[in-house]
Amino acid sequence: MGTDRWKMREKEIYTVQVPDLCKRRLLGYAETFRELARSFGGAFEGTETGTDRQTFLDARKVWENRQVMGSNFSEVAQIMTEVADQVFHYEPMEEKCRRQIVHAMKEEGIVVEDICYLPQADDRKAIGLTMCIRKRDRMPSQEAADMLSVLLDRHLQVSVTSPYYIEREIHSFILVEEPSFIVLSGFSKAVKENETVSGDNYAMIESEKGRLTVLLSDGTGSGEEASAESERVLDLMEKMLEAGYGMETAVNLVNAALFARGEEHNHPTLDICDLDLYRGSCSLWKVGAAASFLKKGRKVEEIEMGSLPLGVFRSIEPEAVHRRLTDGDYLVLVTDGVLDALGEGNYEEAMCEAISEVTKQNPREIAEQLLQMVIRTSKGRILDDMTIIVIGIWENSGIT
Repeated sequence: MGTDRWKMREKEIYTVQVPDLCKRRLLGYAETFRELARSFGGAFEGTETGTDRQTFLDARKVWENRQVMGSNFSEVAQIMTEVADQVFHYEPMEEKCRRQIVHAMKEEGIVVEDICYLPQADDRKAIGLTMCIRKRDRMPSQEAADMLSVLLDRHLQVSVTSPYYIEREIHSFILVEEPSFIVLSGFSKAVKENETVSGDNYAMIESEKGRLTVLLSDGTGSGEEASAESERVLDLMEKMLEAGYGMETAVNLVNAALFARGEEHNHPTLDICDLDLYRGSCSLWKVGAAASFLKKGRKVEEIEMGSLPLGVFRSIEPEAVHRRLTDGDYLVLVTDGVLDALGEGNYEEAMCEAISEVTKQNPREIAEQLLQMVIRTSKGRILDDMTIIVIGIWENSGIT
């Protein structure tokens, strides 16, 4: 790798960039994708005059699909360019501290090399290192993180991108500081009458320690077909986010994929709650999704954004709502079957009141209590799939 070095406040800071050969190849691929995107561009030149309406509509659909493809190629080109230009920073560990760690870990049968600090946001520092084991076949990497926590007087965890075990072969690991907050989540679901499968699906993605994304999708209609569609949406979103796409880009690509299919009556919703447990904040995106609720003590805020479901338009501009979170707050995500069951009147007020009166602290119990309240309100009828997700956040006391 190409490496540059400079001194800043008597500390050696290193930057690592993508090697020149790889960078040139990535930029070459990016330009190819841009050229492909341009080839799919252009205004629609069809005219309804002199042609039957179906022919016109078919031509229009082909043009719209070409625009979707062009947009996707542009997104891929942009990501390749960003990766090619990406710069990583690291700082060597103090020699005395490094020797102490190497010696102490060797006593436990663990060989440690290449220790360095990796600057993070908010002046945090992760620790990068390589490790292998000698006294046994393998051990959980978190055990080594616990040892280093004692040596460095910092609460450290193994990043989700690092191997779960230390083995005899040497591997790279990243250890990160424990976040300031922890979360617990609870779910409760009810399936529509005369159906055996819910059209609602949800997923939780831990992209890195201290970052948790909750996804909730409501498929059009109910039953197996709706379930398959909402599950497909979540699967695509997970793959996009794990590949490093930004939230807005991932949503747009999923939307484009559904739009290109041209299914007029198949438009699932997407509800996103992205939690930053270091800052104690959350960002919510809604694509046709029902309102969410933020509980702070007895006060409950309804969070609603007017938007259409996925696949209605060729492109969308998802906007996020940002909120600060404090110890003891709860976020409640629901599908529209929950709110519809409360009646056409003041369902927002009814839901806010029910949430404000909750005294339980366990998110799963809260979700169950709210769902039972909704079913009682609808006199026992379940006319649509209903899903309630409750996310509780608390300050991290050091016990995980």
